[in-house]
Amino acid sequence: MPKIAPHSASEIAKYFIWKSAQEGRPITNKKLQKLVYYAQAWYLVAKKGEEKLYPDKIEAWIHGPVIPNVYHSFKHFGFAPIDPSLGDKNSFSDDINHLLNEVWETYGELDASTLESLTHSELPWREARKNVEVDELSDTEIDPHIMTDFYSAMFNTA
Repeated sequence: MPKIAPHSASEIAKYFIWKSAQEGRPITNKKLQKLVYYAQAWYLVAKKGEEKLYPDKIEAWIHGPVIPNVYHSFKHFGFAPIDPSLGDKNSFSDDINHLLNEVWETYGELDASTLESLTHSELPWREARKNVEVDELSDTEIDPHIMTDFYSAMFNTA
């Protein structure tokens, strides 16, 4: 089992909300879920699957990967932008800040629907939903080992 870094998915989410406010680019809960997911994915790659960025479970929901406690914190916004005052830069290490900024630079310009389509095309989400109908609710966890293998292979071919 991978070691767990001392961060929470909520801290990572608040960073992306803060980052979106800094750039004047509103962020919805749906988009936020994907950014927090990709932060975990690329952290797993960087740590060779031996450590997680946060301990929170990522589930394969209809609209893509979701961290339930982060989703519930912001669900009252629906599909509208999250109040930017809820963001927080936090005090991450330089390595974590670099990773989060890389995730933001790579995925931050994409809208929520594009990110949903992207995650739907990738093995970790598809594998978690392989026995679930496309419009069926599911709380199946996306396997961090599959995430590590998939995104490591993607990184190695880039």
